[in-house]
Amino acid sequence: MIDAFLFIGLPYIALIVAVIGCVRRARLSKFSMSARSSQFLEDRQLLWGSAPWHIGIIVVLLGHLLAFLLPNIWSSVLTVPVAMFCIETLGIACALLALAGLGTLIFRRLTSARLQAVTTHSDLLVVALLFMQVLLGLLSAIYFRYGSAWSTGTVVPYLWSLLLLQPDMAYVAGFPMLFKLHLIGAWLFILLLPFTRLMHILAVPFTYLWRAPQRVVWNTTRRRQHAVAATIRAESRREFIKGAAGVTGATGLLALGVSSKAVNFFKGASHDPEAESAMLEKKLQRLQLTAEERGYELERQRNSMILVSPYAELDPLKGKYFIDYAMAPGLAFKGKDGMPIVMSAKCTHLGCTVSSMVDDNGRVLCPCHISYFDILTGMPNEGAPAKAPLAQIAWALVDATGKVVASRAPGQPVTGTLTPEALAQCGLYITKPGKASA
Repeated sequence: MIDAFLFIGLPYIALIVAVIGCVRRARLSKFSMSARSSQFLEDRQLLWGSAPWHIGIIVVLLGHLLAFLLPNIWSSVLTVPVAMFCIETLGIACALLALAGLGTLIFRRLTSARLQAVTTHSDLLVVALLFMQVLLGLLSAIYFRYGSAWSTGTVVPYLWSLLLLQPDMAYVAGFPMLFKLHLIGAWLFILLLPFTRLMHILAVPFTYLWRAPQRVVWNTTRRRQHAVAATIRAESRREFIKGAAGVTGATGLLALGVSSKAVNFFKGASHDPEAESAMLEKKLQRLQLTAEERGYELERQRNSMILVSPYAELDPLKGKYFIDYAMAPGLAFKGKDGMPIVMSAKCTHLGCTVSSMVDDNGRVLCPCHISYFDILTGMPNEGAPAKAPLAQIAWALVDATGKVVASRAPGQPVTGTLTPEALAQCGLYITKPGKASA
């Protein structure tokens, strides 16, 4: 329930509030869409904070935007190891640059008396949120590497499902807590957009490029105060009426919505045969899937050997998927010596299923986080996010009469010998340890 609110409810609330709030503020208070530059108050530290912050965060946001808008092209580029290494390095470097710049700006704002005088509570909330958001993204990139590659298969489909009004949080529900906090921070950032100085990111002054030159005339403090007071008196009553009308309308809508829910609660669910039939059909489908899974589990508990495939169907370059005794994916290949290679297909990093295709170096790829595993030893490549090898699985070759003619336990040599003619008539089975021998 909490995940449903954080990854479905909160995004829609944030987007609706941001759109309505930004449009209203742009129409009724467009001159407030400013970051209120403090360069006149103190500009020495501003140079060392603002430039690194803007350069770093803009590059990071462009990377996120490209992955979201062009996921297929982005994934194709990242299949080149050198390109992926360069992009990951650039992203971490820019995140560090942005973090250093933002830290300088925060220190400047907290230590300068002039800046504290014009700092609001919302300013402190914004800089704190920005600092935590960049820090969470940096920690995620360090502890769970190659996010630029696997995010196109997880975060990007999740975001598109929200935009297409078909929300699917299954893509992100199993994320580590760092990723979840980073996503939640992004939605909070969008939610606060129309109420803080963050709004200035939408007020790009393109008209400055072609407008006529302007002459700035400075007023005295006294004349400025009189003008402000006159404006306040003229607009106060009108703004009060508008605000009262808005609050009244919102209260009425809220009361209407709550009352309808209360009436429906005490009234009970309406009788809709079609809806009930659809619901029962979905329940039946789930029960059938559960029964099928339990049937597989029961089969694996009762049988000491489970058929993977006929030996003739094994291939040295394309593995054969199967389900092992732990109800996890496995892969079977034909080795160079003709003997089967049987191993787990569950990545030891975050549990993704590895690819069945073997590359030129005799390795299979985990596409989620870019780990390469040697099919002979199961070991991951150096520098991969996965650190443990893929587990080997015990197997046996059984001839047409049901006799085990060759077998192998994990870490042990093959027992039994076969001719190529005899191998062609055998079937490959996975076995429970100690249950089969040649």
